[in-house]
Amino acid sequence: DAGHLQLEVGLADGTFLRHGGEHEDIDVYAAPALRYGLTPRLEFEASTAPAIVDAQRGEGRQVGVGDTTFGLMGALTDPDGKGPAVSLNGFVTGPTATHGLGNGGWTGGLRLPVAGPLGDSLSYALMPEVDVLRDADGGGTHLAWTAVGGLSRAFGPLSLGTELWGQIEDAPEGRITRATADLTAAVMTGPAMQLDAGAAIGLNRQTPDLELYVGVARRF
Repeated sequence: DAGHLQLEVGLADGTFLRHGGEHEDIDVYAAPALRYGLTPRLEFEASTAPAIVDAQRGEGRQVGVGDTTFGLMGALTDPDGKGPAVSLNGFVTGPTATHGLGNGGWTGGLRLPVAGPLGDSLSYALMPEVDVLRDADGGGTHLAWTAVGGLSRAFGPLSLGTELWGQIEDAPEGRITRATADLTAAVMTGPAMQLDAGAAIGLNRQTPDLELYVGVARRF
C-alpha cells in the first residue's frame, strides 16, 4: 500500500553442504529487508546481510557482511482484485560484501511473481526468474534461470506450504543445475506481525543439502 512500510528480518538462516568431500556451513543473522509502498501499484525494496559466518572444512571460518540489493515491484493486475495477482520485480545487487562472501561485482535480475486462490483456504504461487550473475573469476557475467512453484493452505492465522525450486546456471565452466523441495510455515501473531520458518532440502549434488531459516515481519 502507498505510504506503508514493511520490515522483514531474517533472524537466522543456515545452509549446510555435506557431499563430494565438501563440508561447509553458511550462517546469516539479522538480515533486514525493507518494503515501502510508493503508489498503490509500486513498491521499493532494499535488503542486506549484516552478519555472515562461512565455515569450510580445511579453510577455516570467515566472518563479514553481505551484498546489498535494491529493487522495484510493480503490480500488473489490480492489487485489490480477487483473481490472480501478477507482478514484475526488477532488482540490482551492489558489491558491498566482505571479500569472498558476496557476488564479487554488480548483479541483477527480473522476477514475475504470480499468485492466486484455489478455494477458500488454498492458494498457489509461481515465479519464474532470470539473473545476471558474475563469473567465478570475476571477469564477466552469465545468466541463470530459476523457477519456483508452490501451494499453501491457511488454518486460521497459520499458513503451511510446500514448494519446488529449480535453477539452471549457464556458468563458463559448465552448466550447473540446482533443485530443492521446500516446506514453509507462517503465523500471524497480530494484525501487522508475522513469524515465519522454513526448510529447503537439496535434490541433487550441485545443491546444498539443507537450508533452515526463521524470520519475522512487521507492517507499519
